[in-house]
Amino acid sequence: MHYVWKHRLLPLGELQTTDGKTVEVIDPGLHNRNAGPDFFNAKVKIGGTLWVGNVEIHQRSADWYAHGHDRDPRYNNVVLHVTGNADTDVLAEDGHWLPQMELEIPAYLTQNYEELLRADQYPPCYKVIPDLSPLVIHSWMAALQTERLEQKTEAIRHRAEQSGGSWEDAYFQTLARNYGFGINGDAFEQWAQRVPLSAVGKHRDNLFQVEALFMGQAGLLEPQSIPLRYQDSAQQEGYFPKLRNEYLYLSHKFSLQPMDYRLWRFLRLRPQNFPHIRLSQLATLYHSRQAGLSNLLECETVAALRKLFSTQVTPYWQTHFVFGAESELNTKQISAASKDLLIINTAIPILFAVGRHRQKEELCDRAFDLLEQLKAERNHIVEMWRACGLDVKNAGDSQALIQLKREYCDRKDCLRCRIGYEYLRAAR
Repeated sequence: MHYVWKHRLLPLGELQTTDGKTVEVIDPGLHNRNAGPDFFNAKVKIGGTLWVGNVEIHQRSADWYAHGHDRDPRYNNVVLHVTGNADTDVLAEDGHWLPQMELEIPAYLTQNYEELLRADQYPPCYKVIPDLSPLVIHSWMAALQTERLEQKTEAIRHRAEQSGGSWEDAYFQTLARNYGFGINGDAFEQWAQRVPLSAVGKHRDNLFQVEALFMGQAGLLEPQSIPLRYQDSAQQEGYFPKLRNEYLYLSHKFSLQPMDYRLWRFLRLRPQNFPHIRLSQLATLYHSRQAGLSNLLECETVAALRKLFSTQVTPYWQTHFVFGAESELNTKQISAASKDLLIINTAIPILFAVGRHRQKEELCDRAFDLLEQLKAERNHIVEMWRACGLDVKNAGDSQALIQLKREYCDRKDCLRCRIGYEYLRAAR
């Protein structure tokens, strides 16, 4: 069912919800392989009304309740529940009933299901890649690299507009989002939007107060955010109540409201990536004043940027991963690999975006130069392309191939892809 929805291999007849409204699938969304709804940012017309949101898929409607989605706020923005058997109505956590559509799987797909799954792990054109000329590959990779930076620039520009034209705020939100390292990216960006830098700046010289504000706005100073088995020890240790009392004072002073702590994800996360650890590292970085926007724009080398993003946790978190749960002593400095990811996903896009905004081509050129100096990222997308025969030399190449996979292959947009063109031309 995921495969049919993802690739829009839908029945030829008219699609309808269980209550008889017509359904038109404009964009199935992006497949989510982590916790949360199955497809993000889908676009569907239901009864003539366009809805943009998430889609959840189950074999039976009753699985919605079996999986606890009716108690999870992350599923409140599901706009369509797709099911093989609509055996019950489904209710979201915020109390609204969801439209449902029964999806019939075409017979030929059922027969070839296993074969389709195996083929889906590579792009359909992979067989022609070894035969492509270096010129075709290089020119397409360069275009994809620029396209990805332009896309990130648009996101940064939008954050600046939403922040009243503040590029410092846009930078902070971009940095925070990338501190989520994928899984908690959305939560970190939402958190950053709730952190008023003008208010926090008045207490920047006091690391304890900065950490209290950061943890508090993340909802992690709410007593119920602590796992039940650690609540007593968290209170007895004393650090949690001290932070909470400080946050209550500061939140009253600045009229702050924390985000919902349930938006943070812990499933399949290594402890060093827990939100508590990342927030403490960010608090130390912010307190040090070393990673401001003006400092970043002055960095001309990878070494300078690695130094700029160097940080560690405060003393309490050297022996904890969550409140009340002790761990072995570790300064939990941000790793070299994590710093390089922050350079690729934060520093370089910010340089490019500010360069475009201020019409300073030297900043844009520096962004491309830095990408060529950094090693290629190591993830399943890059390894897939390597297995197809593409040579991935640096971070510029890996960023280009991530763009190719997400914006072309996943969307089956082969007609706009230069590799797809070469494939079609050879097929004739």
